[in-house]
Amino acid sequence: QVQLVESGGGLVQAGGSLRLSCAASGTISGMNVMAWYRQAPGKQREFVANIVSGGSTNYGDSVKGRFTISRDSAKNTVYLQMNSLKPEDTADYLCNILVGLKLYWGQGTQVTVSS
Repeated sequence: QVQLVESGGGLVQAGGSLRLSCAASGTISGMNVMAWYRQAPGKQREFVANIVSGGSTNYGDSVKGRFTISRDSAKNTVYLQMNSLKPEDTADYLCNILVGLKLYWGQGTQVTVSS
């Protein structure tokens, strides 16, 4: 079993920055993938970024060049540095981890960007 706890959300003005964290605990071994998704009210969940345990990364088109995902494997923690935030980035941000064939989700952290 794996548990995920996100933190770092909040209210920020457009153009500002936030850094989200997601700490995983439990049985995590071998290759795994940690990712961030977001969901705004009335919209489908959207892929933001992911990072493989080997370090390779992928980004959603809407955040490329503004967001950076990184991880501290020793702490089983993934980070999302969000710069140049826009009001359309407002959403609940959730992290997940894929361990083998099992996918675990955190509870989410709210990000609100004011114009």
